[in-house]
Amino acid sequence: MGTEKLSEWIEKNIVGSRVIRMDIDTVSKKNSQEDILNRFKNENIDVLIGTQMVVKGHHFPNVTLVGVIAADGSLNLDDYRAVERTFQTLVQVSGRAGRESDGKVIIQTYNPDHYAITYAQKQDYNLFYDAELGLRKMLKYPPFCDIILIRFNGKNINEIKKVSEVVYKKINSIKSDDMLLYKPVQAPIDKIKNKYRWRIILKCKVNSKVLDIIKYSIEDEQIKKCTDTSIIVDINQ
Repeated sequence: MGTEKLSEWIEKNIVGSRVIRMDIDTVSKKNSQEDILNRFKNENIDVLIGTQMVVKGHHFPNVTLVGVIAADGSLNLDDYRAVERTFQTLVQVSGRAGRESDGKVIIQTYNPDHYAITYAQKQDYNLFYDAELGLRKMLKYPPFCDIILIRFNGKNINEIKKVSEVVYKKINSIKSDDMLLYKPVQAPIDKIKNKYRWRIILKCKVNSKVLDIIKYSIEDEQIKKCTDTSIIVDINQ
């Protein structure tokens, strides 16, 4: 796993190959990204290994092979746009190969039958669009519905649980039937820098009434006493 490990493997197993990396470790200095791309273009380097930053906006006419490692890793992100972004990235990176000669793209994946992978392989935008839109409609994702995330962060786990429960109960007591409300749960990454993270998910079409309900709920007098917990409201983020 990782660009450094992959670079070491290629240098060890493909004797004589010249390899250059472009990732967070190698582009920390000013103009370092441009320097790496210029070296790849002008110094007869065989292999460029990088993260998604190598995908967009680069034209190398002599590139004939593109490999994507763990292409489906982004499918597991906690984001309703994860499938769309995976498809987009695969289509973009595929366009790097064979621009002025025959090219080949090899995709390594644990989910070869996923429609983001198969439709990217076929370069079929219309089939992907139809499949993705149908799934979003069924799951009540944008553009058919808005997703409101009410996030609770703080060092006191008991206070976070209390605050999130108060907010949930207040919204639940006054919401309309077309608002789909989920109970407070831990965030997928439940702790960062010693701060616990919980959230409430609300699905509905955002309007002034919905915003008033959220504002009323998070300004409860019980919550104002809980000074350790911060509340952030995100819409379709």
